[in-house]
Amino acid sequence: MNTRLPELAWPFARLGEAIEAAARHQVPGARSVELPRPPRDLRPFDLEALGRWVQAAADCLGVEAEPVEAPYPEVRRLVSGAGPALFCLPVPGNVVFLVVLRRRGKYVSVLGPDSTPHRVEIATVCRALCRHLEEPIAAQVDQVLRDAGVRRRREQRARTAIMGEQLSAARITGCWLFRLPPGASFAQQLRQGGMPRQLGILVGSHAAQHVLGIMAWWAIGWGALQGRLEAGWLIAWALLLASQIPLRMAMIWAQGRLAYGVGGLLKQRLLFGALRLDPQQTRRQGAGHLLGRVIESEVVETLAINGAFGGLIAIVEVVTALVVLSLGAAGGFLVLLFVGWLAMVVGACLWFYRHRRRWTVDRLNMTHELTERMIGHRTRITQETPSHWHNGEDQALGHYFSLSRKMDHLAVFLLGGVTRGWVIIGLLGLLPAFLWGGPSTGALAVAIGGILLGARAFGRITGSLAFLTDAFISWQQIAPMFHAARAPGGGGSPAHVLAQQALRGGSDHLRPADHQPIIEAHDLVFRYRDQGDPVLKDCALQVNPGDRLLLEGPSGGGKSTLASLLCGLRVPESGLILLRGLDRHTMGPQNWRRKVVAAPQFHENHILNGTFAFNLLMGRRWPPAAGDLEEAEATCRELGLGPLLERMPARLLQMLGETGWQLSHGEKSRLYIARALLQRAEVIVLDESFASLDPETLRLCLQCVLKRAQTLLVIAHP
Repeated sequence: MNTRLPELAWPFARLGEAIEAAARHQVPGARSVELPRPPRDLRPFDLEALGRWVQAAADCLGVEAEPVEAPYPEVRRLVSGAGPALFCLPVPGNVVFLVVLRRRGKYVSVLGPDSTPHRVEIATVCRALCRHLEEPIAAQVDQVLRDAGVRRRREQRARTAIMGEQLSAARITGCWLFRLPPGASFAQQLRQGGMPRQLGILVGSHAAQHVLGIMAWWAIGWGALQGRLEAGWLIAWALLLASQIPLRMAMIWAQGRLAYGVGGLLKQRLLFGALRLDPQQTRRQGAGHLLGRVIESEVVETLAINGAFGGLIAIVEVVTALVVLSLGAAGGFLVLLFVGWLAMVVGACLWFYRHRRRWTVDRLNMTHELTERMIGHRTRITQETPSHWHNGEDQALGHYFSLSRKMDHLAVFLLGGVTRGWVIIGLLGLLPAFLWGGPSTGALAVAIGGILLGARAFGRITGSLAFLTDAFISWQQIAPMFHAARAPGGGGSPAHVLAQQALRGGSDHLRPADHQPIIEAHDLVFRYRDQGDPVLKDCALQVNPGDRLLLEGPSGGGKSTLASLLCGLRVPESGLILLRGLDRHTMGPQNWRRKVVAAPQFHENHILNGTFAFNLLMGRRWPPAAGDLEEAEATCRELGLGPLLERMPARLLQMLGETGWQLSHGEKSRLYIARALLQRAEVIVLDESFASLDPETLRLCLQCVLKRAQTLLVIAHP
């Protein structure tokens, strides 16, 4: 290790300070929270427990810690692209940490324990990260080089090549990248991604390109109007035109970087927001509305960016046209005509927006109706007479066709008539000055050039109109997903969360005295609608460690609602729920859901398109370790799914879902039970999970559940 690098490493006891310093220096919007020291029972060599603690610490600061790893040959690329990042460096008998802020050429900026950035060569950091892998074979490699007689000036290259071949399968772990979470301020995410700089390059290069273009045509026009086109004027014209090439390349490059960066951030936020939507509201909207939202999200990403680019360029061209018009013949009058025509175009665009919005709403309603009919197709075949299958379709299509024709007529006028109309109006405004012979020939030429620039600007405006209109209408459909991403998550008390994440062995709950209740619920009240009757009223419950509880009641009595409250999926209107003596705010929703896990009713649970193993372990961790797969298979066999696994060609790696292996009702129910058990929660809630099982299979499942569940709550009908 470089002699200077140990001075820049943070000791394990100051890991919290290192994470806080990295977030404060490089992540805008990070919260100022004093993190406690890692607890004594957290062993630094246990990367799994260490990773949980680092991620929990980052959550407390309002940032995201993404664990990354790289094969040995790619370690230089990892260090070069990381920042801000935390690297775990194993040293003899201990572990220290490096905080890398950013890359600068062949160097990276490393934040030392004195909170001062220092420049360190990338190669030095790479050697430190790979030292524990290279040392066992270093002597052997050196001996091979000596025996082969490799010259000294080629020795380092040969050594690097041999090391890369020998350690190609080794991986560098213990690295975390810090960034803003998807739910943070979108403006801060854009700033962290460098999008304002790319936007400045885009607008500046386009404006400079316009200025050079005007100067080029001024040079050639001046020579032509003077009656002598000398070689110097031609050379100046050619140089000015050639100077636009790098500006054009810079504009295209900035536009691509901007589109890629903004589109990626928008996709990430929409996906994060979709996962945080209120389940009850989502359930009421139906699959058709959700499909329409997904379609409109793609529209926003593509059309909004393209339309925004066109709009920005159009603004530059409008300003340029106004400046040129003011310098030409009848400048003031042409400027007034231009502004008036621009106001008329804006009014027409608003009219087009209203028609487009009605058309889009009609289209989405038809999509919703078609999707719902497709989902219920088998039910309609058996329950509805064929003569009623297509009721209302002709009327809906007729109304949609009428709206489409009106919108198309207006679009034809905007796309074809605005530009031509401005050219005609501009020439008519210039006609009196041309006939009376007041202005000079040069002034007339400048005015005509301004009219043509204005026509180009109007063409750009109408060209981006459809993009912007569709994007704005689509935005109204996906705005709930975008705003749901920033909904407060309630991360919990930092000290408590960090203490819990430090515990090892996959069971992250604290283990107080056995006599303390796990769950205490007092005076719970919950209603689904503000003015509706409460589903639960004055409900109380106590669950002790090791309890085996059976909750029976009639349909609609609130059993599943109580289960969702206990699992943290819903929040009671009033009352108090304590988990190990702590409320939901202190515990944090994620920790709460790790401790109390439910297998919901059959119609609320799903098989996802993926492997059998993924559907089993999705609530535990993915990708799985070897022990996870062994435990998953053992649990499935105890639940009576052994014959199913034997029939599957790929066993646990068999693809399931609509396009994969199909499971029966009972097989799905047992997969849901196994999914809940494999999360190793303190409390397991099974909601109608045994309803579809025959007596023999039910006996096997009960034996497995009673064996593997620490505390059990079963909901069933009497």
